[in-house]
Formats: sequence, C-alpha cells, structure tokens
Amino acid sequence: MSDTLIRSLDLIGPGDLVIYHGSITDLHGLWLAVPCPCQICRAMDVFGLPDIRFALVDPWGEQPGPHHVRRASITRSAACG
Repeated sequence: MSDTLIRSLDLIGPGDLVIYHGSITDLHGLWLAVPCPCQICRAMDVFGLPDIRFALVDPWGEQPGPHHVRRASITRSAACG
C-alpha cells in the first residue's frame, strides 16, 4: 500500500507519529505507534480480528508508553504529512 493511500485513509502505519488521547490521561500527547508486540494482540492479528492494537513509544526515549492501545484512542499527527 502506498504512503499516499495510507495518508488519505488516515491509516496508522508502524512508526507514525500519533497523538494519544485515550483513558490514561497522564500519557496524553505525542508518541510513535508500533504494532503491539504482546501475544494476545499478535494472536488477534493472526486470526484477522479487526481490532488492531498499538504500543506507543516515546520519540525521545524518556518514558515507557502504553500498550494494547485501541485505534480510537490515537489520532495520526499532522507531522506525518
């Protein structure tokens, strides 16, 4: 899938900058989104379940980020283009 198509669909790809606005209010802000590496989230992906989850990584490496993050809890950053 091309980068232009991903941007036009507002899809989030691995390494995209996102704004987290989920239930953990202390962690609201800018993160890098990667596929959640836990066994449960990987199994859901293998079975083709549509509930894709993300792990969020601090772009500056200063704090651990949340895991199992729902797509509805993040918005693609305008910095992604």
